Amino acid sequence: MPRATVATSNPDTIEIEYDTFGSPDDPALLLVMGFTGQLIAWDPTFCKQLADRGRYVIRFDNRDCGLSTHLDGVHVELLQMMQAQLDGTPLPPAPYTLSDMANDAVGLLDALGVDRAHVVGASMGGMIVQTIAIEHPERCLSMTSIMSAPGDPEVGQPDSEAMAFLMTPPPTERDAFIAMAPGAAIFTSKRYFDPEKAKDRAGAAFDRAFYPEGAPRQLAAVITSGDRTEGLGEVTVPSLVLHGRDDTLIPPSGGSATAEAIPGASYLLLADMGHDLPEPLWPVITQAITTFQDHAVATASAPA
Repeated sequence: MPRATVATSNPDTIEIEYDTFGSPDDPALLLVMGFTGQLIAWDPTFCKQLADRGRYVIRFDNRDCGLSTHLDGVHVELLQMMQAQLDGTPLPPAPYTLSDMANDAVGLLDALGVDRAHVVGASMGGMIVQTIAIEHPERCLSMTSIMSAPGDPEVGQPDSEAMAFLMTPPPTERDAFIAMAPGAAIFTSKRYFDPEKAKDRAGAAFDRAFYPEGAPRQLAAVITSGDRTEGLGEVTVPSLVLHGRDDTLIPPSGGSATAEAIPGASYLLLADMGHDLPEPLWPVITQAITTFQDHAVATASAPA
């Protein structure tokens, strides 16, 4: 897969691993994955369905994940940070923020010569594309936030079992790592979750780039970036918010609060989706996203 060097403010440069689907002559669609998720978490068939609907699809590894730059050895006081968040006291500094991760994504567009793109993010990736829409609106044709939240501690908070699974340190031995994967059923689609496919995806992720050290730094970025509700209230980028009713990791209150915060946002709640993108729903999801994007572009170009 190709790599791009992007200029950032923290640190000076980041190497981003990415790949693409479709024709660069089509409108660009940048996919931003969530917490510890590698670019392969965007299934190739899902990406091809988007490309078949006239998009130049770009997926990439966030910093501290996959084959992009790892900030090896950079320490974060995560437990202290989480306690400070609960207490409402000043947070210790984080190695980077969601704004830095948003800058990485925009830097990748720069490296690829893409002036404006449809930005689509899932979970933490939704938080990143929200940040792009707030801080870099001129680079967005539209924004789609999937199974995410605005950072308001009153909404979108995980239930205790989902949080316990998320915070459990992953096994370092391959077979144990794969065996743990079906535990994600606790927050995924009740109707469509497939434990064997979950194991297959876990094996592929382990073999490509097992890097648990990056997880605390990514989580620190989420915590230290705070509440985006006020910023979302100023967003002018056409925005779609998509959420699953079965999601217990970021419950639907996170999606509805995101949509309510953004002027004119559209909101789609899917009954049989959890904190995942179930394969049987891909045609529905890809059609919803691209139809919304086409409408946004047509509306923007229509004469006043």
